[in-house]
Amino acid sequence: MVEPRTLVEVTRLPSWAPNLHPLVIHFPIVLLIAAVIVDFLALLRPRRSSLNAVVSALYVAGALSALVAYLSGRQAAAGVLIPGMAQPIVLDHWNSALWTVAYFAALACTRLALTMTGRGLPYWARVAAVAVGLGGTLLLFHTAEQGARLVYQHGVGVQQPVRSAPAHDLKGNP
Repeated sequence: MVEPRTLVEVTRLPSWAPNLHPLVIHFPIVLLIAAVIVDFLALLRPRRSSLNAVVSALYVAGALSALVAYLSGRQAAAGVLIPGMAQPIVLDHWNSALWTVAYFAALACTRLALTMTGRGLPYWARVAAVAVGLGGTLLLFHTAEQGARLVYQHGVGVQQPVRSAPAHDLKGNP
């Protein structure tokens, strides 16, 4: 009988990576923050700027990569040791990640629909769009902070390196 392959086995991860999540998590962070920054810069341009299409593309790519990060994070949690004290942080991280994905998915769909109409938005609506994007970054930052706490405060998904010999300083002293 053939055993089912897990996501980790199928992707052929590097030996140093415990799972897919740490490899994909930074993409949505960068893409979504870039979307907000470019959206702000678009305020300085005319209503029908080509930057609006760039912003929409960044939001769509960011939302899709956030979904991949969320799903890989849920899969990763099943395969790593989670200390008891970290359980509430894991739950908060999962919930805020799901809210972040939903928020940016809705924002991406809205921005894409507005871009596809080809009509420019009035200035007040463009300012409101930037404010909505900034609101999403608060969710994004909270989610990222909880993930960082899991790794750096509780050591989730981190293994201690195996030492084959005692450590020595540059002079050869133990």
